Amino acid sequence: VQLQASGGGLVQAGDSLRVSCAASGRPFSIYVMGWFRQAPGKEREFVAAIRWSAGNTNYADSVKGRFTVSRDNAKNTMYLQMNSLKPEDTAVYYCAVGRSGRTYPVALPNSPTQYDYWGQGTQVTVSS
Repeated sequence: VQLQASGGGLVQAGDSLRVSCAASGRPFSIYVMGWFRQAPGKEREFVAAIRWSAGNTNYADSVKGRFTVSRDNAKNTMYLQMNSLKPEDTAVYYCAVGRSGRTYPVALPNSPTQYDYWGQGTQVTVSS
């Protein structure tokens, strides 16, 4: 599976932005897709995840109520709609895939170690 993230940019606090992640290769082998982010000097942190077939979702507390993850199975694409952006949302946003056929401790994993394929990241910068 290959992943291509896009849609990042520079916005002001309170604005909205949508980032996308297109999967190619073997999208039928996807169990879950997730968004992570990494700010300078910080560890990569979980943002949101979505089950590829069922569509159920999970969010980090820091984005709950502001961000929405969705997917379009026909286009093999996952989206992250980000509203009410804050300067602390500034980071490189990465999409990732957890493949089918492996065991997961939870239905919607939030650890980077539970994902198998990663995109190149897209920069989101929120100015105050």
